[in-house]
Amino acid sequence: MSIINDKTIKPFIVMEVLERALELEKEGKSIIHMEIGEPDFPTPKKIVDAGTRSLQNGNTHYTDSRGTIELRSSISGYYNKNYGLDVTPGQVLVTMGVSPALLLVLSSLVESPGDEVVLGNPCYPCYANFIRYLGGVPRFISTREENGFQLKAGEIRKVIGPGTKAILVNSPANPMGTIIPREDLREICGLGVPVISDEIYHGLVYGEKAHTSLEFTEETYVLNGFSKLFAMTGWRLGYIIMPEKRLRKMQILQQNFFISPNSFVQKAGVCALEEDHPEVEKMIALYDERRRFLLKRLPELGLDYAVEPKGAFYIFVKADHIDDNSYRLAFNILEEAGVALTPGIDFGDRGEGHLRISYANSIENLREGTDRLESYLIKRGKLE
Repeated sequence: MSIINDKTIKPFIVMEVLERALELEKEGKSIIHMEIGEPDFPTPKKIVDAGTRSLQNGNTHYTDSRGTIELRSSISGYYNKNYGLDVTPGQVLVTMGVSPALLLVLSSLVESPGDEVVLGNPCYPCYANFIRYLGGVPRFISTREENGFQLKAGEIRKVIGPGTKAILVNSPANPMGTIIPREDLREICGLGVPVISDEIYHGLVYGEKAHTSLEFTEETYVLNGFSKLFAMTGWRLGYIIMPEKRLRKMQILQQNFFISPNSFVQKAGVCALEEDHPEVEKMIALYDERRRFLLKRLPELGLDYAVEPKGAFYIFVKADHIDDNSYRLAFNILEEAGVALTPGIDFGDRGEGHLRISYANSIENLREGTDRLESYLIKRGKLE
């Protein structure tokens, strides 16, 4: 029996929204994209130049399955510098993006059918799909809106059992854009269960600091990469930081699943971490400008949020007063208003009644998109 069925691997709805939006654009309809979580900026020039030179210099062959020692050293140095840690290259495995990194980590931890991984609801939808694919069970905790839909140690403690293999946290979070407070992360890391910490949005924070699980425990698997902060989604480059004693098992999986990371791309990764890139600071400033625009504009439309998002590039707003079926609502807005948004149900049943709004688009497009939403809501009698 195929493992890909309605009870295991579910559709990634945001991609279905995007695909329908692209169809409408081909038909000549104007669409404002506020659904996809991808930087709308080009990769900084120094990084592109480093990747180009790497290709020209013949870096087109396999590397060490763990990644080059040069890049692993850059990654450990980056975490040491930014978080005051003592990470070694021997703790680092380079991957072709964070999704393969997550697959490797879960493959090493979920060993028997029924093994559980604790995670919040709502959360990034692919987490649960990966766990189910491996025969594990996502142990969802219904998180609270007033806590920014972030996990709390006390809630996790109640569900930990013999089959609990890991706790999966994401801060700054997708879809909420919220950050786990330092003390909450410390408590979660002190529960005696390995923590998988998805830190792909680190660096994209506004007025706060995101903390890494490595500050509080050695029994953690940090997932990070270059896609979001350095606008390198298409480069497919990520990494895992883990206890050195756990790396050999992961290396064997990497050898079998992926052989090695892309060779020339790793040179670009070194440049990203070791060089200064003024473009990155400009990107962060523009994201914050867009964030502040939407934080003011969305409540004017009756689209409210309980906790101000201070990371990533998402705002998760309540929309059940418009339609309690977020899937139907998102596609209706797309067809009627020409605005692409992600339905909250994509992130779990606790996300129902919400919409995720991405501000990885220009301020001009966000203004146009929210104006279209205003007209749509007035037409539906949901706004005066």
